[in-house]
Amino acid sequence: MRPQIGSARAVAAPLILGIGALLIWQLTVMALDIKPFVLPSPVSIFTQFIDNVPTVWAASVVTGTNALIGLIVGGIVGVVSAVIAALLPIIDELSAGLVAALSVIPIVALAPVLYTMFGAAEETARQIVAAIAVFVPVYLNSLRGLRQVRPVHRDLMRATAATPWQATRVVTLPTATPFVFTGLRIASSLAVISALIAEYFGGPVGGLGKSITSAASSSNYALAWAYVLGSIILGLLFYSATLALEKLASRHRPSA
Repeated sequence: MRPQIGSARAVAAPLILGIGALLIWQLTVMALDIKPFVLPSPVSIFTQFIDNVPTVWAASVVTGTNALIGLIVGGIVGVVSAVIAALLPIIDELSAGLVAALSVIPIVALAPVLYTMFGAAEETARQIVAAIAVFVPVYLNSLRGLRQVRPVHRDLMRATAATPWQATRVVTLPTATPFVFTGLRIASSLAVISALIAEYFGGPVGGLGKSITSAASSSNYALAWAYVLGSIILGLLFYSATLALEKLASRHRPSA
């Protein structure tokens, strides 16, 4: 009974807070007569969202597809690179500078360069931007997890004449799994944000970023915020999906 009460509170608390914040937002806009170009009201944003669900959905599919490809590619490369770095410390030392550079590279500078390389009519640049944003947290968290193996477990694998790959597969990877999913949860939101921001700087017409700028340039600020709402929902979906995968993996992970 108590777990059910705890789960209800976990859902109700943020829900009540969110409804309260929206009410304050709506009342503030009405009381102070705030102009739409400064801040539209939640009612007008929600109305535009409902009226333009097909276009919001179409834009979300474009951005979501690019973010998903970036999440998958960046996640796989990040985990594989972390495994190699854990097995070969020299690789870890050599790649430290590159990873640090990737973590601070500005999307505003990278996206236009990639559009020039791969063509302004291709989605490749947006997917690469998302993959780079995903790679860093996945790599760092995975590498940290791979270093959490207890010495006694390493000694046991050596005593059984296990190869480095066998030790990694049987002991190291299961220990690192929670850290990998922590990186993926962080990266899931970054993938959406990076793909969306990359849309501001060129590329094909489509996606939430392009839709936001088009609506804002047409002075339809409520519609622009409706697309922002769509991007928030998309980011939450990505985060929830990775969280669900983490819970599913934790159920099947053997206890230490």
